[in-house]
Amino acid sequence: MSAHLHSPSRFLVRAVLFDLDGTLADTAPDLGGALNRMRLRRGLPVLPIEVLRPLASAGARGMLAAGLDVTPAHAQYEAMRDEFLNEYAGALDQDTRLFDGVQGLLSSLAAMGVRWGVVTNKAMRFTEPVIAALGVADDAAVVVGGDTTAHAKPHPAPLLHACDQLGIAPAQAVYVGDDLRDMQAARSAGMPAIVAAYGYLGDGGDIAQWPSDGVIHAPQDLLELIAPMPQR
Repeated sequence: MSAHLHSPSRFLVRAVLFDLDGTLADTAPDLGGALNRMRLRRGLPVLPIEVLRPLASAGARGMLAAGLDVTPAHAQYEAMRDEFLNEYAGALDQDTRLFDGVQGLLSSLAAMGVRWGVVTNKAMRFTEPVIAALGVADDAAVVVGGDTTAHAKPHPAPLLHACDQLGIAPAQAVYVGDDLRDMQAARSAGMPAIVAAYGYLGDGGDIAQWPSDGVIHAPQDLLELIAPMPQR
């Protein structure tokens, strides 16, 4: 079964909101590249991207923990985070790509008259150039970064802000993400939450235990779970 819905019928939607890293796009190669340049600078060998990919959704925090064993409690964390972000900013669009099937999904949503947008914890100074490099910036109805609102996910504020910008109620959208905090944010916002099981999935444990409303194993599986809300 390619898609699984925890309810008897499809969600009627006016919009679909996506997480960016690990859901809309595979950004791990460029995030990992920034981390590996830091490792080389310290005389350490590069790590395979597949080793780093599971924590890529956590951005600098995830990469530093996975590749240098540095957590926010470390005395040098802030300096190393800034070093990582500078590295990433200089080469954030080298190998980042939409996941296979995403472009087809976005085209299908447009044909259905369903708008789509991005809600990510990635700061806007990185989010905007990444989305532009992916070639979808002009098609996104809304883009919300980690610094757009006072709180980032798992707080519901970014999702609520996106809905406000779209002029819709949270229940008229679904949020698709690959991390536990995505599901928590959507649930708190009163928005259906769909797990992108093809994504990074982080360290949030068994996705069956996440507070989601459905699971997809490929981007276009989402079309099995939603239908456009009838126009008034």
